[in-house]
Amino acid sequence: MSKSTTESDLENFYKEIGKNVAKYREEKGVSQLELAQAIGHKSTTIISLAEISKSKRFNLEHLYKIAKYLDVDICDLLESNP
Repeated sequence: MSKSTTESDLENFYKEIGKNVAKYREEKGVSQLELAQAIGHKSTTIISLAEISKSKRFNLEHLYKIAKYLDVDICDLLESNP
């Protein structure tokens, strides 16, 4: 049995990741700028746009660095919350 992935499925997936990053970032008291700099960026653009699911998306390297910096399991960032 084959299930296809729709564009809507992918958008929802990226939204969940963005929400999770924002949740853990805020719980740890980390600013968007601090997190952006921790993963090698000079401005908040990547964090702010990815958190609100607008054009920017985290790649695997970003997620790895974010998880390490926030001291959470990378799986927590990928978790889907109904």
